[in-house]
Amino acid sequence: MGMHGSAHIVWDWNGTLFHDNAAIIGATNAAFAELGLAPIMLEQYRALYCVPVPKFYERLLGRLPTDAEWELMDVVFHRYYAEQRALCGLTEGAVELLAGWRSAGHSQSLLSMYGHEELVPLVRGFGIEAHFIRVDGRTGPSGGSKAEHMVRHLEALSGAVEAARTVVIGDAADDAVAARHVGARAVLYTGGSHSRASLEEVGVPVVDTLAEAVAEAQRLAA
Repeated sequence: MGMHGSAHIVWDWNGTLFHDNAAIIGATNAAFAELGLAPIMLEQYRALYCVPVPKFYERLLGRLPTDAEWELMDVVFHRYYAEQRALCGLTEGAVELLAGWRSAGHSQSLLSMYGHEELVPLVRGFGIEAHFIRVDGRTGPSGGSKAEHMVRHLEALSGAVEAARTVVIGDAADDAVAARHVGARAVLYTGGSHSRASLEEVGVPVVDTLAEAVAEAQRLAA
C-alpha cells in the first residue's frame, strides 16, 4: 500500500465519511441564534453553504459578519458541535469501502478542515485509522479553504502518491477546488453539505453514494 504511482484517495471527513449533518445543522443554528438569525433546515443549508464560511453567513445576514461576530459564532458552533457529534456515526458502507480499497492494494488518506486535535481521536474511536496512510485535520484558524492544506497533505506523504493518480472524495465544492489546486481529480458526494445542483456546477463527477464515489475514483485513477 502507498507505492508510488498507485491509485490514491484523499477522503474528506465531515459530511463524507462521517455522517454528521444533524450536528452541523444544530451547531449552525446555535451560532445563528447568537445574532438573532432564524434557524435553517438542511436543504436551505445545502443551497447556501459555501467556503470561506464567513461568506455563507453573509448570504444569510446580507453582510459579512464583523470579526467579533465571527469569533462568537465560531466558538458557539464548535462547542455545540462537540456536544452533538457523539450522536453521529460513519456513513453507511464507509467501513467496508475503506477496507476494500486497502485490500485491493490502493492507498488512502484523510484530510479534514475539522481541528486536528479533535479529529484524530474521533477517527481512532471508530477503529478505521489503520486504513489511512495519513490523517490530517485543520491546523490554524477555521473558516478558510482546503486548498493549501491539500498541498501540505500531499507533500507530507513524501512521494508515496502522485497527484495525477489521486482522487479527492468530498461533499463540498471546496474539495474539488483543493483537488484542482494540486493537480488531482475529485468526486463529490451529495450526502453532505451541498445540494446536487451546486455540486454539479463545479464540473466534476457527482454521486449519491460513497460506493459510487469509490467506483468513480477507480475509473479516474486508472
